[in-house]
Amino acid sequence: MTAAPRPGVTVFLTGLSGAGKSTIADALVAQLEAEGRPVTVLDGDVVRTHLSSELTFAKEHRDLNIRRIGWVAGEVVKHGGTAVVAAIAPYEAAREEARQLVEKHGRFVLVHLATPLEVCEQRDVKGLYARARAGEIPGFTGVSDPYEPPARAELVIDTSVTPLADSVARIRAEIDAS
Repeated sequence: MTAAPRPGVTVFLTGLSGAGKSTIADALVAQLEAEGRPVTVLDGDVVRTHLSSELTFAKEHRDLNIRRIGWVAGEVVKHGGTAVVAAIAPYEAAREEARQLVEKHGRFVLVHLATPLEVCEQRDVKGLYARARAGEIPGFTGVSDPYEPPARAELVIDTSVTPLADSVARIRAEIDAS
């Protein structure tokens, strides 16, 4: 007798630029793939390049981008897959819409990387925060555009005080708790 197929799951990492989304996503994906679990990665920057290249950073376009990510993640989950999303996703309503698109088919684990803005700015190797503060990048999340903290995240992790391995372990515990 074979085991029942594992339900699909989306791990949705949200937080400011520099909060650690891509770093945690990379480590989580490496761990899952080492166990033979195929994973689809939906990185916000990559999705913007390939699926949403016509979008601006206006609120309605940011929401549309997250809606697209949610739909793709839902399709992965529908077929029993694992999706790891790493996106700033600054608006609560858009994140909740992504949750609804995924939960039609499986599990949605929202992880808020609640790393303080000051730490994110210190980590900014591209100089985006400095450019935003100088007015060169309008509508930059955390500087001149809001980030709405999630009202119902399954996990809240501050990467300035939680080591990478511990962050991944907490996420794995949440994934495996089904």
